[in-house]
Amino acid sequence: MSVTASAENTGAVLGVPAAAPAEAAAHYAARLAFEADVSDVHADLESGEPGIVVVDTRGSAAWDQGHIPGAVHIPTARIADLAPRLIDPALTVVTYCWGPGCNGATRAALAFARLGYQVKEMLGGFEYWVREGFAHDSATGVERRPVDDLTAPRAGVSCAC
Repeated sequence: MSVTASAENTGAVLGVPAAAPAEAAAHYAARLAFEADVSDVHADLESGEPGIVVVDTRGSAAWDQGHIPGAVHIPTARIADLAPRLIDPALTVVTYCWGPGCNGATRAALAFARLGYQVKEMLGGFEYWVREGFAHDSATGVERRPVDDLTAPRAGVSCAC
C-alpha cells in the first residue's frame, strides 16, 4: 500500500499543519528529557540500573494502599523539607502520583527541580504500574494484579515500542 500526501488539508488532524521535522524532533526529544514511562522505570529498577530514585508523592493512606517497591515516600507538600535529607542530589528523581488523571507527579517534579534536582515524571503513575501487572508493596504485603490488556500485552514484558 502506498501512502501519498493530499493537496488540501482541511480535516481535524491536519487543519493545523504538522510541525517541521526538525521542530518535531526537538519537541519529542524534550518530552523524553522530562518523562519516563512505567515499563522503562520498571526495567531500570529490575536491572538495578544506577542513577535514579523513584519517589511516591502521594499521602500516607495512598502509600499504604500500594506503592512501587523501593520507592521513597515524600508527599509533595513535604518535598522542600524532606528531599535534602533523603535524596542524593546526584541521582535523577522519578516522581509518580496516582495516574494520568492527576497532576501530583508534575507538581512534585516542579518542586524537585526548584530544589536543583534532575527530575523526570513517570507517565501513568501508580495506576499504570498496577495495570501493567507489576508487583507493588502495600500495608498487607506484596501484591500483583493481572495485566490489563488495554495497557500492556498479556504475554511479554512490554509493548516493544
